[in-house]
Amino acid sequence: MAARILPVVKLATKVTIAGGALYIAYDSGLLGSSEQGSEALNRAKAAIPPAVEEWMKYFGLETPLPTMPKVEFSPVQAWNSGVRRSISSLSEAPTKATQYTNQGLQYLKDLTK
Repeated sequence: MAARILPVVKLATKVTIAGGALYIAYDSGLLGSSEQGSEALNRAKAAIPPAVEEWMKYFGLETPLPTMPKVEFSPVQAWNSGVRRSISSLSEAPTKATQYTNQGLQYLKDLTK
């Protein structure tokens, strides 16, 4: 009997953990717009160092942690530049295809002369 219940309990545990992680990600704004994602990242940056210090004190660790490096990265700007680059490439694709076709035809004409 226990052999039949164990897989169900394991599956229920995995589904609960996955659902909880999805709920937390949605609730914190990670699955929203890029502005909400940036705000969630800033909140996490502010909350993590004090939490780590509290856990270190709780476990009796006195080793100081290295300082967090300052990274100047904006997910909003990275996303926007990637979208712009993709759309630009797609808009230039017909012109480039025509140019490459003409170059290929010219090459073949030169070979047959």
